[in-house]
This record gives sequence, C-alpha cells and structure tokens, in this order.
Amino acid sequence: MTFDAKRSDLTVGVIGAGAMGRGIAQVAVTGGMRVLMCDNRAGAAAEAKDFVAKMLDRAVEKGTLTKDAHAAAVGRIEIVDGPVAMGSCHLVIEVIVENLAAKQAMFAELEGIVADDCILATNTSSLSVTTIAAKLKHPGRFGGFHFFNPVPLMKLVEVIDGVRTEPWVGDAL
Repeated sequence: MTFDAKRSDLTVGVIGAGAMGRGIAQVAVTGGMRVLMCDNRAGAAAEAKDFVAKMLDRAVEKGTLTKDAHAAAVGRIEIVDGPVAMGSCHLVIEVIVENLAAKQAMFAELEGIVADDCILATNTSSLSVTTIAAKLKHPGRFGGFHFFNPVPLMKLVEVIDGVRTEPWVGDAL
C-alpha cells in the first residue's frame, strides 16, 4: 500500500485532547490537514480547539500567520463524539492515558470503524508499540508516532515501527 501525506483532503483523527493532543491538532491544521478530535472527558475537545485558536491568535499578533490562515486552520478542527466518528480518517493518532488495556481496547474499536488503509498510531512514550498492536487484526498498519512537548515548538517526532509494522506505514509517518 501507499499513503499520500500530501493529499489535499488528508484527514487526521486525534483521540485525546490534552496538551499533546491539542499540540498535534495545531500542527496538523496549520499544515493544511483536517482534524477530527475527541476526548472521553466532556468538553475537553472543545476546550482544546479554543486553546489552539488562542495559540494561533498569538501567531497572527506576531505576524507569522495571516488572519485568513488562522480562520482556515481553526475551521479544519472538527469536534466529534468519539472513535466511532473516525471513519473518514486517513490517520488516527491516539493520545490517551498510558494504560495498555485502554489503548488496546480503543484500537480494537477503531479497527472496525476506519478503512483498511487508515494508519493507526500511538503517541506513547513508555509502552511497547508491538505490545499495543499485538491484539489487532491488522497490526501491519500500526506504528508509534511520538511527538515531543510542546508539539508546535519541537520540530521533532519519533517514528517507531512495531515488529509487524509494514514499511509503508513507517515511511508515511
């Protein structure tokens, strides 16, 4: 399989709206991607969208972003009700609690929702990518995509292949 990271309709799902999730969303929307964002805490994803808007306000004030680019970027963030709404995503990045069972359950749910060519990625920094993917039906499309905090300022991301991650997935990430 191949993955076109430059496609004009690239849609990224972000599950988890804490500091890392909102930073990943900010980087994605300023890069022109559409972001579907959710969090299991009521209101957290909307708060994250507001936070991103405020961070982009600062960029406008500094002259590094135009008002039109700001409006377009914020407009590309869509708050959704949960993993069930990630069906149109080309990439879903999980940024939830560092709990193996929770991550495995969430990815098992996602497998029944997203297309076969959707990349599933974890932002974990402490759990094994191979272990998280172990119970997946299609572990080859799973990889680690570890951003560093604060995401918009750290121009660094670690891509981690699991034992069964297919080469096209690591290349795409």
